[in-house]
Amino acid sequence: MNVVNKGVEEGEEPVISSRYSIVMATSKRARQIIAGDEPMVKVKDKQKPLSIAVEEMNQDTLRILTDEEKAKLEETAEETEETESTEE
Repeated sequence: MNVVNKGVEEGEEPVISSRYSIVMATSKRARQIIAGDEPMVKVKDKQKPLSIAVEEMNQDTLRILTDEEKAKLEETAEETEETESTEE
């Protein structure tokens, strides 16, 4: 949990407060890797997708977003989508 919350300043609410969030994030990422997504870290021979996802989290290439960050990201994606459909 310390790795995930390391960017949070003292006094702010942590991004995650349970191990369950970490388990869910790494399992979701492992499923993405199984489906064909490229790993974001150097992979060792025969390393399993879940181990890769955990390593991505440890190396800070995989992040769990706060609700605010997720909403902002979705808003940006919607705006981009609207701009692309207008240009066509």
